[in-house]
Amino acid sequence: MQNPRLASRYAKSLVDLAVEKGQLEVVRADMQVLQQITKGNPDVVTLLKSPVIKPDKKQKILAAILEGKISNMTSMFIQLLVAKGRESNLPEITTEFARQYNVLNNISKVKITTAVPLDAAILSTIKQKVEAGSDKKIEMETAVEPDLIGGFVLETEDRLFDASILRDLKDIKKQFAQNIYTPNIK
Repeated sequence: MQNPRLASRYAKSLVDLAVEKGQLEVVRADMQVLQQITKGNPDVVTLLKSPVIKPDKKQKILAAILEGKISNMTSMFIQLLVAKGRESNLPEITTEFARQYNVLNNISKVKITTAVPLDAAILSTIKQKVEAGSDKKIEMETAVEPDLIGGFVLETEDRLFDASILRDLKDIKKQFAQNIYTPNIK
């Protein structure tokens, strides 16, 4: 993140305005659209960061890209960013908006990484178990990493629970390397 303080301030302003106008869910959906666009299309990020392209041209291009996809409030917010020369921070602002939205609505993000994709029933059971141990609503994110061999890695905001076969194998390798049963001979 290039400028977390700036992103935090702009995101906070947008959250406050959206709450005041009763459009928080609409703006959240818009921010998710913007996040998908900036993550999925590096050309848009290059456009936002380009000092060569004039601000009025950037506004026209962004308006053409986002026409019918975002609300008027979010469109005006993007126009403000371009007018202030802060459009290059849009990807950071969308991420920070999502974080502040989650804090405001008492939502905790949980990421589970497994060696193979999980079916919906197992994922639902895991979500119920995690919610039972927390006073927050849980938003699950899944990832597949075949290197884990088996088991899973569960990441919350402040904890990491690694129950993977890969970690067990690394622990065993470490124990063999130390070989505490053989005295060191010099």
